[in-house]
Amino acid sequence: MERYPVEHGARSGESIILLHGGNVGNWMWEPQVEGLAGRHVITPDVVAFSSRSAEPWPGLRAAADDIAGIIRACAIDGRAHVVGLSMGGVIGVHLAMRHPDVVRSCMVTGAMMTGVGGFERRLAELQLRFWDRRWFWSAQATMFRIPSDARGLFISDGMGVDRAAASGMYREIFDGSMPEGRSAYSGPMLAIAGERESKSVVAAFPALVAAMPQTRTWIAPRMRHVWNIQDADLFTKTIVDFVDRDVVPPTPRTPPPR
Repeated sequence: MERYPVEHGARSGESIILLHGGNVGNWMWEPQVEGLAGRHVITPDVVAFSSRSAEPWPGLRAAADDIAGIIRACAIDGRAHVVGLSMGGVIGVHLAMRHPDVVRSCMVTGAMMTGVGGFERRLAELQLRFWDRRWFWSAQATMFRIPSDARGLFISDGMGVDRAAASGMYREIFDGSMPEGRSAYSGPMLAIAGERESKSVVAAFPALVAAMPQTRTWIAPRMRHVWNIQDADLFTKTIVDFVDRDVVPPTPRTPPPR
């Protein structure tokens, strides 16, 4: 699988920028780019990952500043609808709070803003020990259900990330990276958690609402962490509904016990 381009579609309407998760690259958004055909879509590699793995990890705030620069340079009118997953979601929150002028709307999923502890943290620390082992990345590809035609790039991208960069990124997120205070960003904000992913994502919802009171939240039924691949059509539809109509999917009600 070849390196994925950064810009897609004609320069018309309003731009959408998609921020990928940790240890992968912009190629993870291929299903959404296909589903968003006809729109101007920007899919950058985050600094220190994939095609930019030779660059040192600068920290979440500087990573958000870097994305702001990409939006100003590439997006129509220097503003974009922001969509981020996992690490990309965390960066999206920092972006909205640090550079509200470049954000038209912000949708984040899997963003662990208030930290991770316990077993999850110990597991991540254990994983860092096997960072340079191909079998580890093969197992990760299976766990995240990476499509067969993308597994080779997933493995090479993962092994290509500097261990120090990965450790720094994990440490920031796992220690809790929610910026302090109220944000000047007042546009549409949606925070999503997959029903079957870490509870650390849902635990961050109150902090997001406190910083940006307009934040709405949604639990994606049956979805895991990387649900843009698990259910690409639903993920893309969620983007379109939010970007075009400011609509958040309804949360199914649990039927009453009999």
